[in-house]
Amino acid sequence: MSSSHAPSAETRKGVIYGVLAYSIWGCFPLYFALFKGIPAWEVLIHRVLWSCVFMVGLVSVLGRWEPIRNALSRPERLGRVLGCAALIALNWGVFIYAIESRQAFQASLGYFLTPLVNVALGMLVLRERMARLQGLAVVLAGLAIAMQLVLLGEVPWVTLLLALSFGTYGLLRKQVTLDGLSGLFVETLLLFPLGALALGWLSFSGSSHFLDNGWQSLLLMTTGVVTAIPLMLFAGATRRLRLATVGFLMYINPTMQFVIALLVFREPLSAAQLATFVLIWAGLALYSWSAWQSRDTVAGHIR
Repeated sequence: MSSSHAPSAETRKGVIYGVLAYSIWGCFPLYFALFKGIPAWEVLIHRVLWSCVFMVGLVSVLGRWEPIRNALSRPERLGRVLGCAALIALNWGVFIYAIESRQAFQASLGYFLTPLVNVALGMLVLRERMARLQGLAVVLAGLAIAMQLVLLGEVPWVTLLLALSFGTYGLLRKQVTLDGLSGLFVETLLLFPLGALALGWLSFSGSSHFLDNGWQSLLLMTTGVVTAIPLMLFAGATRRLRLATVGFLMYINPTMQFVIALLVFREPLSAAQLATFVLIWAGLALYSWSAWQSRDTVAGHIR
């Protein structure tokens, strides 16, 4: 292949990787719906444990131990990584709960809202300048949440927790000098002792669903593989594509979750909820246009 065609071939490959990564994440409601009858926090424990176990083998095969050793050899620098670990565990747990309790619309809205939370956090915490259209997008997002609060009479805490936890995770993750795979391994490694203790307590108290039957046990063990594979695809996409392109592909994930909630789970969608989505989508349209103009889209990390 000539050198003139190599970049376009790599770009196509990057788009394929990105579409696959976000499509897998978009299908997560279907996957986690299979854990019916197992509490969300128990599924979370297994996701942390098996992700760590699977990535030990993955990191070994890929020969990626050096950045991990460097990170672990400087415990004083692990504070932000521990913060990332706590936030990603919160995000995972709330998402699993949302799917098990049939609140996939709220989960979808949370991930639609995340880019706008990133913009707001960048301005408030990092003192980044906010473009006029981005500011208007954030205002629309605020109006959407206020509308849900007023019209539905309840705080959309699933949406807010998902957006804030993942947005804050992205903020901290930008300050950690680890690639996606190495970073997630260190994060799950830091959570591993707590997860192992929790699993031991469940087993001792007779509350564990692990080993109840072969299907459930296998399903719980696959959480590690399901977590790592889209992350590897995402890493392959980010190496080959501009961040602006990856940022636009990001909308595949919540869009698929919305469609699954509507057509598969058949969750009721009230007029107030639909109006909330419309406001968020309008905000995202403004944000996307602004990002495209500046070529400064910030892509999210892992779900």
